Amino acid sequence: MDVLWDVAVSVGHAIEQVLIYVETHHWIFGFLAGGYIFYLHDRGLHARFDALDKRIDEVRKRLAVEY
Repeated sequence: MDVLWDVAVSVGHAIEQVLIYVETHHWIFGFLAGGYIFYLHDRGLHARFDALDKRIDEVRKRLAVEY
């Protein structure tokens, strides 16, 4: 039983150390989260521009065929 209790205490201490690290270095995680949000926004923006370019190319092709 003592071994099981020692394992539980060790896991508790490890979780505590992780939480202390996150609490003191929260700005690192803020930069990571902000960067990821910017990356997702940038991907969505580029996808919209790519779709717009395809539509413009299609219109140009149709206009070239008519003349």
